[in-house]
Amino acid sequence: MSGDEYSVTTVAGAGAFTSEEWSRLEGTARGADDYNPFISHAFLTALEQSNCVSRRAGWQPHFLRVEDGDKNLIAAVPAYLKSHSQGEYVFDHGWAKAFEQAGGSYYPKLQVSVPFTPATGPRLLSVGGEETVKLAAATALKAVAKSLGVSSAHVTFATETDAAILESQGFLHRIDQQFHFHNDGYKSYEDFLATLASRKRKDLRKERQAALSNGINVVRLTGKDITEEVWDKFFEFYIDTGNRKWGQPYLNRRFFSLIGETMADDILLIMAKRDGRYIAGAINFLGGGRIFGRNWGCIEDHPFLHFEVCYHQAIDHAIEHGYSIVEAGAQGEHKLARGYMPVTTHSAHYIVHEGLRRAVADYLERERQEVSRLSEVLTEHGPFRKGALLPEN
Repeated sequence: MSGDEYSVTTVAGAGAFTSEEWSRLEGTARGADDYNPFISHAFLTALEQSNCVSRRAGWQPHFLRVEDGDKNLIAAVPAYLKSHSQGEYVFDHGWAKAFEQAGGSYYPKLQVSVPFTPATGPRLLSVGGEETVKLAAATALKAVAKSLGVSSAHVTFATETDAAILESQGFLHRIDQQFHFHNDGYKSYEDFLATLASRKRKDLRKERQAALSNGINVVRLTGKDITEEVWDKFFEFYIDTGNRKWGQPYLNRRFFSLIGETMADDILLIMAKRDGRYIAGAINFLGGGRIFGRNWGCIEDHPFLHFEVCYHQAIDHAIEHGYSIVEAGAQGEHKLARGYMPVTTHSAHYIVHEGLRRAVADYLERERQEVSRLSEVLTEHGPFRKGALLPEN
């Protein structure tokens, strides 16, 4: 497939790119201001090498490679052929059911995302973030969807810029919300608490004290301190929570060893100990001035321990190390009381079938209005005292 100044091919995942050429793409270079660890070559290839993503898993890598006339890589799109809608965190199960009841085949579909990772980042990856190249990638994505004969192409947790480019090419715009902590130059956790209403400050102090009241202490590990023994413990917590919460954890033990080998400095493990043994933990990823909270698990239940390990400790680390934002993952209005405010997320959806497209477009128009209304209500009921400067959405 080709345009006036570029050509597009599909390849079998991140492993079809060298790490050096991939690192020239927007957001992928470790240490850069815009670095996003989830679109790094190390993260995406770890998913592939561990077989967490594969045809058998229902996530078949089908990346777009965009080259200029001299065969230089100028853009890439991390896409997957999907036979289900699991592990995406932007839900289209209702669309699939309606289309199939009408006699259509919703699967396979083309999914542009980071598997199992509800974190915003660039999806139309271009060298230097060049918008004209992104536009070419968006056009190519539509063409690939049509050539594959899939029902639809979905770009989830896209940046607002990428979502706007995709919308200009006929993709339907969808919004949702997450809860993020914004570090307003705080010098300490107490400095942050001072911006909250009095009752909220007291509640959080009591909560943190209660979380550690059973002889529990919390440690933060990164880099070489994350040993295979630590990964063994964390994986035990992850499996326990996964089995109870959604029936089948998406990630396997091999995946954690791989990211431990290739990107340990981008990882922050927050682990809780009692009586000298680990009992709970949460994994976070670091990059671009942000802490991205991901998976949590425990083998002992203690009041408020989840909030301490996943939310309060991440705020502590952000303040101590100068991170601007903590992204606390998908959903969870309980995060609001702990200083995490609503933030809009974006996705874009190209529906091939005209009838399904009209129905989805009507649904999304109403959904956008409801999400915006809810965000306003939640912001008004945030924990900050009146007159305090609220973080920007």
